[in-house]
Amino acid sequence: MAFAGKIIFNKKTGQLIKFIRTSDDTEGKLLEMSASFPPQSFRPPMHYHPNQTENFRVVSGSLTVNIDGETILLEQGETLEIPPNVSHSMWNNSRSKTIANWQIQPALQTEYLLETLTGLANDNRTNSLGVPSLLQKVLTARKYNASLRLTSPAYFIQRILFAIITPIAILSGYQADDKKYFT
Repeated sequence: MAFAGKIIFNKKTGQLIKFIRTSDDTEGKLLEMSASFPPQSFRPPMHYHPNQTENFRVVSGSLTVNIDGETILLEQGETLEIPPNVSHSMWNNSRSKTIANWQIQPALQTEYLLETLTGLANDNRTNSLGVPSLLQKVLTARKYNASLRLTSPAYFIQRILFAIITPIAILSGYQADDKKYFT
């Protein structure tokens, strides 16, 4: 379980997250973190948050952001607010480390999703970029769909595919998450 001061480090992506304020600290209203992006980090898939607003402030370095198909560069001291349902992706395209203050409102289950994705990567249950297998991705995406959704394929298609694939994933021994990642 996330708590103020807890650090999670994804060995595959090199991203380090330090929890500053968690859902427990804010009665679910806010999740605040410090996120460190290594130089030349990979570009994650486009996604959106159907029920949350994200705010980023670049503390050091620069952050490349694709938001609704437009790529922008955030430099030290600059901020960006991403409202619900806006597709985006962000990464560090520079040659030096980037640190950003990252706030998500409301918190929902985002901290558990981040702990799960980090845990899966650190347990070698992802590819070299930290992306889980299709069966794992389906279960995790279904459980945390109030916090995060992939942009492609369209959500209604995802729901149909996930309904078909979920029994296969469960029968194959996959779980949406693992409680050991929340300790």
